[in-house]
Amino acid sequence: MPLSIFGFRAMWSPALIGVLVFFTVLYFLITTKWRNDFKYSEPLKKGEAISFVFAMIMLYVIIGSPIDLMSHIMFTMHMVQMAFLLLFIPIFFIIGIPNWLWKVVINLPYVKPVFHFMTKPIFAVFFFVFMFSVYHLPVVLDYIKLDETAHGIYTFVLFMSALFMYWPLLNTVEGEPAMKDINKFFYIIANAILITPSCALIIFSPTAFYATYTDGETWMKAMALCVPSNTLQGLTLSGPELFTNMTPLEDQQLGGVIMKIIQEIIFAVILGRVFMVWYKNDQKNADKMTEEALKERQRLSQNQFH
Repeated sequence: MPLSIFGFRAMWSPALIGVLVFFTVLYFLITTKWRNDFKYSEPLKKGEAISFVFAMIMLYVIIGSPIDLMSHIMFTMHMVQMAFLLLFIPIFFIIGIPNWLWKVVINLPYVKPVFHFMTKPIFAVFFFVFMFSVYHLPVVLDYIKLDETAHGIYTFVLFMSALFMYWPLLNTVEGEPAMKDINKFFYIIANAILITPSCALIIFSPTAFYATYTDGETWMKAMALCVPSNTLQGLTLSGPELFTNMTPLEDQQLGGVIMKIIQEIIFAVILGRVFMVWYKNDQKNADKMTEEALKERQRLSQNQFH
């Protein structure tokens, strides 16, 4: 059955386009025209602008395009949505905001102590894994999928937890605590390990345990989060099986596998980048130490002749 039966609004979320365009325009006004109003600012870099715009585009693709509608129909697409929303987009969001603007935000009253606490590596990784794991408990996910306010609040907090988790890895703001390259290895590995039990529970469960993806009546109520009520009332649907050939259990298992695969790919890329940065810094330090050793040797030789 085609997704078009749910209407244009459900498929393309025009209101979200307006919101994201507003924040994108605001971003460019702050980083270009209004930046001189701040005590310390720098010209916007091309890479920063591209990263931020890309993050906004991906945010729309993930939560505004038909992918969002499909995430309410299939658990597999829900996990694809979660993987990109939590593990991919935050990277470009952090990189896209100039360091001077991050410093302005972090140093706001009441923000600095909270931000520094939330981005402490150990707390940040455990908080993210906790929020993700709790979200995918059947009783929690089924409740959130049926309440628009709870869904919006929890998704926002979950996204913020992802930003806090990535901050120790990506932070380059002067004066902010920086994690050593070697510690970043353990941080990434710990993150991958800690999220595994939640994915394993989803993958290896002998039964499909989310009512919002298995029970027709509950599923219809959950669809109200993204489909206008007047459109939904005009449809006679029995459940998500009308849109997929997979059984609910197969859908659930595939979703868990995809989440884990996407996570491993993204973390592997980050791990590779961290290794390259560490290797280059190590080479520079080695060359610097060799140069200083040679200078010291020359100085000692000259002293011997005098």
